[in-house]
Amino acid sequence: MLQKIFATGIVLSFFVNGFSQEVAVAQTPATKVDSVIATPDEEKKPALSITGGADVYYRYDFAKTRFNNLTSFTNSHNRFELGMATVKLEHKTDKVGVVIDLGFGKRAQEFAYNDQGILAAIKQLYITYSPASWVKFTAGSWATHVGYELVDANLNRNYSMSYMFTNGPFFHTGLKADFTAGKHGFMLGIANPTDYKYVPDYQINKKAFLAQYSVAISDNFKAYLNYVASQAPLDSSKTSQFDLVLTGKISDKFNIGYNGTVNSMKFRQANKYTDSESWWASALYLNLDPSSAFGLTLRGEYFSDKNSIKMFSSYMDGGSIFATTLSANFRVHSFIFIPEFRLDSASEDIFTDKDGGAKSSAASFTIAAIYSF
Repeated sequence: MLQKIFATGIVLSFFVNGFSQEVAVAQTPATKVDSVIATPDEEKKPALSITGGADVYYRYDFAKTRFNNLTSFTNSHNRFELGMATVKLEHKTDKVGVVIDLGFGKRAQEFAYNDQGILAAIKQLYITYSPASWVKFTAGSWATHVGYELVDANLNRNYSMSYMFTNGPFFHTGLKADFTAGKHGFMLGIANPTDYKYVPDYQINKKAFLAQYSVAISDNFKAYLNYVASQAPLDSSKTSQFDLVLTGKISDKFNIGYNGTVNSMKFRQANKYTDSESWWASALYLNLDPSSAFGLTLRGEYFSDKNSIKMFSSYMDGGSIFATTLSANFRVHSFIFIPEFRLDSASEDIFTDKDGGAKSSAASFTIAAIYSF
């Protein structure tokens, strides 16, 4: 199966050769480095930083229906929509820190789809403790380490999301430990079932196991191998997912990102679990920045669901989707304007035409405005 992922990535790279962008890699807060280093004679004072932003968008589906959007956050047609307003507070000393990351809007609601009320506004909330420079412990709720794309619009170069992001984990709530050794990084963690901040009392024994290995092969090439094993709170399924992220800087104007995933699931039937069934996907991101004010991103993604467990659950023989997204990024200081064209083509008729009939492809145009501070 992994051979399929790498093969698809190579094919996509030839198909979309000539485009590129600055890479925004979906990594956990553990990959961030403290910007202030205390001297031996001076204790570092607590530092508070406040960041945030907002995004709004307009989406037009050429079939004139909102039902052709099958990925996260852009389920609309011919309407101006609010994405998400977010504010992130970080307070830290030389060893201890806290992050409070809040989001408001439909984007935040979909991200925290299992939560109700004010709990849905908490994107991330965690406390860190670093007893030494090579180890950090994190307790709380944080965005997943799996995948290339992030929930915050300003951290992606495409505005619409991939099928991998939509069908993968969003966040984890639990405890993890990050270790560094030169150019190598390791993470191990245990958490609630995927995407649950609160788990019902009668399901508290269900847990997720998390792991990541990262390596900086050079200053311009990095690799991340991610893993999640989780059980649904209602004991309905078990999931095991391997995920690979690669980033490569070819020049100051051109770089590449790659994401490949294999997700295996077992379903509970008649007090026992079925044999493992899987879906897999592969995406290539080509990123071109002719100047600091303008960039282009071309994303090509192949999503395979031959076992009918995700996008093709109503088709006995499953199916696949190839999605191509071209996004321009116009930047003025903290403001980003993104016009985007997207074409999705499926092996089965999972999309809707303008008369309400079924068809195998869908095209849409989106414009988004993003401001961050």
